[in-house]
Amino acid sequence: MSSFTCLNCGVRFATAEMQREHYKTHWHRYNLKRKLAELPPVSVEEFEKRVIQQKSDDAAAQQDQSLYCKACRKVFKSKNAHDNHLDSRKHQDNLKRYLEQARHQESAAAGAASSSVAMDAEIEVTVKSTRAAERAAAAAEEEEAQEEDMEDVDSDEWEDVEFDNPIERNGCIFCPHESEDLLSNIKHMSVKHSFFIPDAEYCVDVEGLLAYLAEKVCRDYICLWCNERGRTFYSVDAVRNHMTEKGHCKMLHEGAALAEYVDFFDYSTSYPDHEEGMDVDAELETPQAIDGDEYQLVLPSGNVIGHRSLLRYYKQRINPNRAVVVKKSTQKLHKVLAQYRSLGWTSTQQEAAARNARDMHVMKRQQAKLMQQVGVKANKLQQHYRPQVNF
Repeated sequence: MSSFTCLNCGVRFATAEMQREHYKTHWHRYNLKRKLAELPPVSVEEFEKRVIQQKSDDAAAQQDQSLYCKACRKVFKSKNAHDNHLDSRKHQDNLKRYLEQARHQESAAAGAASSSVAMDAEIEVTVKSTRAAERAAAAAEEEEAQEEDMEDVDSDEWEDVEFDNPIERNGCIFCPHESEDLLSNIKHMSVKHSFFIPDAEYCVDVEGLLAYLAEKVCRDYICLWCNERGRTFYSVDAVRNHMTEKGHCKMLHEGAALAEYVDFFDYSTSYPDHEEGMDVDAELETPQAIDGDEYQLVLPSGNVIGHRSLLRYYKQRINPNRAVVVKKSTQKLHKVLAQYRSLGWTSTQQEAAARNARDMHVMKRQQAKLMQQVGVKANKLQQHYRPQVNF
């Protein structure tokens, strides 16, 4: 029994070659189309009969088409009748009228095409003018928006200038209290809120420092101790209540925060080799990384700055007590220091102050160097010529 069959046509084959040849026949394709139309297959004899019938129908249709007169719209049963009709006078008259109608139709079509082209051109001109008007309106709107933005910026700058700093009217940073003068105000903040200026003997601009702190608290709503690391506040009362309740009425003057207040302090007099007229901004030797890695940096004072990934280990070490040396200061600053001493403040050692000064100086120079590197990298300086081509 043969195993080569065609389930679609219901036939069997002796070899695989015969089966493949069957798949190429019109009979198999015809049965496939009938299967898609959900019709039963036909046998090969029935398929041949249908092919013969289709060929005869096509021949008859072609013959009928050849015996048809388009001008007179008539069909003739024989060729002789068709030939006699072509020689008749009536056919000649109908043929002339048919040709004239065809010419009129062609001219009308050409006129319609030309009118459509003209209409398209007019529409294109209208669209272009509309787009130009839209672009002009958009440009005018952009100019107005830029003017409004400039006005907003100017108004913002004016608001910054008109900011009511409480220090200017001898007001407290942490409460609405107002004092008679600056010294009374500092005394109030020290007694009432336990606020002290760190390294006060090296502060060269006490009033400027207090004004800057007041701007952070009263204008930017930033806690002096959290320093943008904590929660966000939206009013002066909120940040003042937070600082009072959490005991944050103090300056964060250690670590990276030293660079923020560098303009208000001068530690040059605490240098062991300090001399009159020496350049405090002279070049210092850049500290190198130790242990051959980039996780630690040694400052001139011997302090180690570590990577933040090692924070959990550095927290286990106890920081040494800092000390400063009292120097000759102005009368106003001397009164502030006297007030601090009466509240239990003790002077610190000169070596610790020198270490702080050198650390701050090194950090400032390192920050400037890194900012320069970032700026150069961001500018994408081009070292060679390359033609700019718009592809």
